[in-house]
Amino acid sequence: MTVLTLRPVARADASDLIRANRDSRDYHAPWARPFTDPDGFDTWFAQCATGSAVGLVARHGGDGGVIGVFTLSQIVMGAFCSAYLGYYGMRAYARRGLMTQALRLTLAHAFDELGLHRVEANIQPGNLASIALVRRAGFRQEGFSPRYLKIDGAWRDHERWARLSDDPVDDPVSG
Repeated sequence: MTVLTLRPVARADASDLIRANRDSRDYHAPWARPFTDPDGFDTWFAQCATGSAVGLVARHGGDGGVIGVFTLSQIVMGAFCSAYLGYYGMRAYARRGLMTQALRLTLAHAFDELGLHRVEANIQPGNLASIALVRRAGFRQEGFSPRYLKIDGAWRDHERWARLSDDPVDDPVSG
């Protein structure tokens, strides 16, 4: 198993993330449109710095390259203890199981460090790689949201997937 690190985003990550996002732009389309310039990084970093989101960067333990980015947003504590999860991986590390490892670490951070009970991911039905990723991490499909998010000028349907802190780790859905 490849060793990877997952840590909160830092301003020092900017150039590596911008470069990795640019290099993977076609790989991300049409599912995600990550920032590809300093202004985009600054906007995302500001959301993380103010606490409205938690940004995590997964890096390869050997070469230090960016494997993927995870964002926990709309964090609500109190009786809800929930967040939305967004993520994307980089083409250079695709199909190696690294995003699965990184997602599992992200969930451990969400549940153990942040004290969340629920993490929800909304995924376009055609994004089969993303659906397979959340399945491997033990998420369950909870529903379907027609015209849920406006992406590239059009309202897109999404499937709603969630993982709870007390879900069994060996849940058969995790594959």
